[in-house]
Amino acid sequence: MKVLVDTPIWSYALRSQDKKYQSEIDALTSLIRGQRAIIIGPIRQEILSGYSELRKYRLIKDKLSYFKNEPIIDTDYELAAEFSNKCRKKGIQGSHIDFLICAVANRIDIPIFTNDNDFMHYQKLISLKLYEIEG
Repeated sequence: MKVLVDTPIWSYALRSQDKKYQSEIDALTSLIRGQRAIIIGPIRQEILSGYSELRKYRLIKDKLSYFKNEPIIDTDYELAAEFSNKCRKKGIQGSHIDFLICAVANRIDIPIFTNDNDFMHYQKLISLKLYEIEG
């Protein structure tokens, strides 16, 4: 099973030395080794936007180049807007990118690997699978 990996998980693996994220880093490493990790363009952009030093930017860009972007299609944007509207109507706010992540994962029927608690709130109202670390 493929898994759409959210920005914070990539960030831990690429830049964090904090041991409290080791389980997330290990899980991502396992997904990568199994060729199960998926990324979309907006997540790639978020990751790369965190590097103002050109040398580090190029290093991370090179590492991410091994992962092809999952295509985003027009209906993903429409579904993301529907998800956003549905959640906002019930008082749950989220970013446009979060809802786009949800829409793509919904369309290709895969879980999202994140530790962003907002996704647990979205899950109360929209069809969404979250990846749980095995172990």
